[in-house]
Amino acid sequence: MMKDRVAILVPGYINPRVIARLSDSFDIVAVPHGATLDISDEEAALVRGIAVSGALPASWIARLPNLEIISNFGVGYDGVDVGAAVARGIMVTNSPDVLNDEVADTTVALLINTVRQLPQAEAWLRQGRWTSEGHFPLTPLSLKGRHVGLQGLGRIGIEIARRLEPFKVKISYHTRRPRADVSYGYHASLLSLAEEVDTLISIVPKTPETTGSINAEVLKALGPRGVLINVGRGTTVDEAALVSALKDGTIAAAGLDVFANEPQVPQELLGLPNVSLLPHVASASIPTRDAMADLVVDNLISWFSTGKVLTPVSEMLQESA
Repeated sequence: MMKDRVAILVPGYINPRVIARLSDSFDIVAVPHGATLDISDEEAALVRGIAVSGALPASWIARLPNLEIISNFGVGYDGVDVGAAVARGIMVTNSPDVLNDEVADTTVALLINTVRQLPQAEAWLRQGRWTSEGHFPLTPLSLKGRHVGLQGLGRIGIEIARRLEPFKVKISYHTRRPRADVSYGYHASLLSLAEEVDTLISIVPKTPETTGSINAEVLKALGPRGVLINVGRGTTVDEAALVSALKDGTIAAAGLDVFANEPQVPQELLGLPNVSLLPHVASASIPTRDAMADLVVDNLISWFSTGKVLTPVSEMLQESA
C-alpha cells in the first residue's frame, strides 16, 4: 500500500480483476464510456492514472491536468490517442506477451476449423444428421501441403509460425522489415506474399498502413484454394471485398475472430457456408485475461512506486531514445 492513495480513472467496462486489485491501492473513479468525460473539474484534477479497455480519445486526456499514465488492457492500443499522450509527456502501457500463447493457439485452431469445417461437422452430429443422412461430407480443403503466409511476425506472429512448423507447412511472411532471426521466406509487400501462398494469416495492429490492406487485389492473388485467417484487427480486411471473394470462389474459405464494426458482423458473412466465425475470443480464457488484468495494475503500481513501468508501448521507447 502506497502512502497516499492515487485516483485512477476507469472508463466503462474493464476486466473485474483490474477493479478488484486497483481497490487495494488506489481510489477508483468509474465513469461510463462516451463522447465526453462527465466529471467535475475538481474530480478531474485528482486523476493521475487511467486503466482502460477500449477507446480513450484526446478530448478525455485533455480534461485531466494531472494525468501521468494510461494503462491499457490489451496488446493493441489503437483506441488510445497515444499522440495526445506523448505531447503531454504521459506514459502509456499495454499488456503484451501474457496473451501470446493463447492467441497463437486459437489461431491454429481457427485455421484447422476453417479448412476441415469441424464446427459444421459437430453441428451435423448434434442435429442428428449423421443418423438420418449419413456421414458428414468430405471437406474440400486440408491443411496438408499448404503454404502459409503471415501478415505480421511480431510477438504473436512468431508464436503462430512456431506452432505451424510441426504441421509441415511452408511458412513465409510480410513485415515492414525482414527479421534476421528466422529462415521463413520474406516478402516486401503483402501482394507479393499473397501471390506466393495459399493461406494468409493476419496478425497486425490497426494502423493507416494496415487498414483495408487485405483488399480485392490481395484476395484475388491468394487464389481459389486460398484461405484467409484474421486474428489481428477487423479493419485490416475490406469486408465487402471478402464477402464477394467468398461468394464467387475467388478464395475458398475464411476464418475470422475480428470484425470492422464489432460486435456487428455483416449479415452476408453469417450466411456463408465457407467461413468460420468467432466473437473476438482469441485471448479469452480466464487465466490469460487474469494475467492481462494483473499487468494493467502492476504497471500502475510500478509507476507510482518507482516512476517506471513494466511494459511501455513502443512510442514511449522512441520518446526516451
